[in-house]
Parts: sequence; structure tokens; C-alpha cells
Amino acid sequence: MAAEAQRMRHFWYDDSPESASGVDVLNLLRRYREAETTMRTRVRADMDMGEKDILALRYLISAGGKSTVLRQKDIAAMLGITNASTSILVDRLVRDGYAERVPHPEDRRSVAVVPTEHGKHEVRATLRDMHGRMMAVVNDMSATERDVVANFLRRMIDGVTQPPMALPPGE
Repeated sequence: MAAEAQRMRHFWYDDSPESASGVDVLNLLRRYREAETTMRTRVRADMDMGEKDILALRYLISAGGKSTVLRQKDIAAMLGITNASTSILVDRLVRDGYAERVPHPEDRRSVAVVPTEHGKHEVRATLRDMHGRMMAVVNDMSATERDVVANFLRRMIDGVTQPPMALPPGE
């Protein structure tokens, strides 16, 4: 009878040694974040750029792919930095050949910032292999697995972006 109870328990809850515990999952998530941070540091060093510069260039490339152009104020809002800091950042991107300022196609009074072919090429060349490996992992997953992972990540994002709960008075 005990063997039957043990078998039934495993039917509903996989607590075998191969099953990852909640702590295991959170530790793996932490290790992934550490690996991604290391990768970002390596990319910044390879491209001789700061984190905000790379993010701005990524936003510019993404906007270009959607046939959208960004102004400096758009970049400032996306990065959460001041207009003055954005101006300095865009100056660096322009100086290093990653972006250029062009007349805004819809507002002649405005200036747009667009990635150069050199900028797009550098980002693609630097990240191509890593993105390919990441896509291979995702493509090897079943649709159900991708749904589970996507739901988990959405819930984790919600979990870390919610403001802390207020403690009751006196605690």
C-alpha cells in the first residue's frame, strides 16, 4: 500500500531528484542574469560603448525596422535620461559612426536620429552568434513549453516590478 501511495504522489507532484524546486528555478534565473550581464559587459568592451549607448542603438535599429524614426527626446524617454545626457550620447554615436542626425521626414523643424549601415552591421556582427544560439534554444521548445516559459517570465516581471507592500503601522 505504501508503494501505491508513493506512486500516486509522484503521479501528481514530481518531487523526484530530477525535478527542479522553486529555489532551483530562482537560482537558475539568477545564473542566467549573471551570464547575460557578463555577455553585455563583453559586448560593451567589443564595441567600446556604454550600456546606454548600446540600448539607444538597439532602439534606433528596432525603430528603423518598423519604418519609424526617433528624435532625441524619444531616446531620452526610452532610456530614462535627461535631454542633455541624450544629446551627449547621440553625439558619441554620431562621432563613432553608429548613427546620424537627419531631417525628420514628417516634421521639417525636427531632427531624427537613425542608425548608420556601419552601426547596424556592428551590432549584428557582435550579437549574431549569441542570438542564433538563443533562437535555437527557443526553437527546440514545443509551443507548450514556450507558453509556460513566457507565462513564467511575465509573472516574474510583474513580481519584481510591483511596488513593495506597505507594512502595517508599528512593524
